Amino acid sequence: MIKVGLIGLGFMGRGHLENYRRLEKEGFQIKLVAVCDIDPLRFGDTSIVEGNLPVGMATFDFSPYSKYTSAEEMLEKEELDVVDIALPTYLHAQYSILALEKGCHVICEKPMALNVQECQAMIHARNASSKKLMIAQCLRFWPAYAAAKSMIQSLDFGKVVSAYFFRGGGTPRWSYNNWLLKKELSEGCLLDQHVHDVDMIHWLFGVPNAVFSCAKNVIEGSGYDAVSTNYIYEDGKVVNAQDDWTINGEFGFEMIFRINLEKGALVLGRNGAFTVYPFDGEKFIPEIDTNNGYYNELIYFFDCVQNNLSIETCTPESTLQTIRIACAEIESADKKAIISL
Repeated sequence: MIKVGLIGLGFMGRGHLENYRRLEKEGFQIKLVAVCDIDPLRFGDTSIVEGNLPVGMATFDFSPYSKYTSAEEMLEKEELDVVDIALPTYLHAQYSILALEKGCHVICEKPMALNVQECQAMIHARNASSKKLMIAQCLRFWPAYAAAKSMIQSLDFGKVVSAYFFRGGGTPRWSYNNWLLKKELSEGCLLDQHVHDVDMIHWLFGVPNAVFSCAKNVIEGSGYDAVSTNYIYEDGKVVNAQDDWTINGEFGFEMIFRINLEKGALVLGRNGAFTVYPFDGEKFIPEIDTNNGYYNELIYFFDCVQNNLSIETCTPESTLQTIRIACAEIESADKKAIISL
């Protein structure tokens, strides 16, 4: 039985908790034994954190878990195999390193860290501990994105000609002490939300030669709240990603993509339907997994832990490169210049 401790019970932390409950019910050899949050009110359902997605909204009985308001105390007292870190970005490196040094495997929420140097420190701690470290870049496990990668790699529809990604919605005013809207703690929409599509572009197409970003700060004290980036590749394919978390009102949340290939197009629509448009045939909706990426990433990670398998789909070396690209986008927006990678 793999014993797990979860640090952070905010929006994403409760989403992780929801999936641990599901995995345990389904018979996986995983047991969540301890939870930790700086705010003791989180150990109840009076402070459910509503985000931009229907994640972590179930009600929970916290009585089966040991409860801590100090991660250091939890790591000292509990005999854990895995630590799941769902803390604010600026704490990812600190507590991932601490858990690895305590001899625990670590799965940490995205983004990996605020900068490349922190990512490197996390990898160094992983190497020193011989434990596993994975960053929860959930889109690598999201069925539509995984299916798109398989189709691109197969070359059944030829090479990629162009691609467009969009992610956006309301301003995230739900975070603890409003950390998401403080530039020094989150780097705004660009590193917190847009990083999903940065990671997808990296995962699908590789590291670009250069980036050129236009970005705007709208909310006082925040980082960039709206961004549009062009990714420059040697083969000339046209790739752009946009994000904006100031779209309030009834818009809700949207994540979409259009990937055009030489002989077809792959489209994820706002309704969540993944559709393939061959240029020489009828459109079709392929049969893909119906589980979401949050669930799939946990199954993948725990399979690697339980069976001592190498993490291949989402290595920390790879997610470091995603942070490197995102940081180049911030530099590009700051300087209004093309930044080489």
